[in-house]
Amino acid sequence: MSATLDDPRIAAGMRAQMDLRKHRFNEGARQVGWKVGFGAPAAMQKLKLTAPVVGFILDRAMLPSGGTVSLSSWQKPAAEAEIAAYIGHDLPATANRDDVRRAVVAIGPAIELADVDSSPDDVEGVLAGNIFQRHVILGQRDIMRQGARLQGLKGRLTRSGENVPVPADLQTNTGDILNVVRHVADVAAAVGDGLRAGQFVICGSLTAPMLLERSDTRVDFALEPIAPILVNFTE
Repeated sequence: MSATLDDPRIAAGMRAQMDLRKHRFNEGARQVGWKVGFGAPAAMQKLKLTAPVVGFILDRAMLPSGGTVSLSSWQKPAAEAEIAAYIGHDLPATANRDDVRRAVVAIGPAIELADVDSSPDDVEGVLAGNIFQRHVILGQRDIMRQGARLQGLKGRLTRSGENVPVPADLQTNTGDILNVVRHVADVAAAVGDGLRAGQFVICGSLTAPMLLERSDTRVDFALEPIAPILVNFTE
């Protein structure tokens, strides 16, 4: 079992989150991936976390690159540029690093859209609401970077045409990508049906989350030389 579940906030929040997931399944949704949140060192320190928190991603949350999202009903919209790790075979709890490396058969760019509609300081409540998750935009899967090989990748991020600096070390704010995937596998095995072949993990924001304004029109993100992705906004 994941040691993070020893934290009563996380244990209670994940029970509520799995109830929410079951409800969505009963409505006909299908899980396609997992996400992490609050993985940056400052966030973990502030919230007294030992690892990122984990949430689920459903098929209905997926948007194509170039799509448009209305933010008119959102309370506090946010966008995050992330790395997606694609899982080629089931990954059990307590997998070792080599197992995780073999399971990650491709990586690529991702943009997550979230609506921060409750207090981020309430860990149990955040988990119960699936960590503010609303949409995910995925890009090209680079199978030449299996095992989460990031060497030579450069992040380029713009918000409404304005450059947003991305750390040269893409794991500055996420931590080690393989460790993130292993953590998700541990949590997924403890609370649900595990991290499965064909799913993906979005591994946390490469920069501070971008809180969007009503004037924002789009976010563009590339893990060069992988092809870029983008999402448009309307009120």
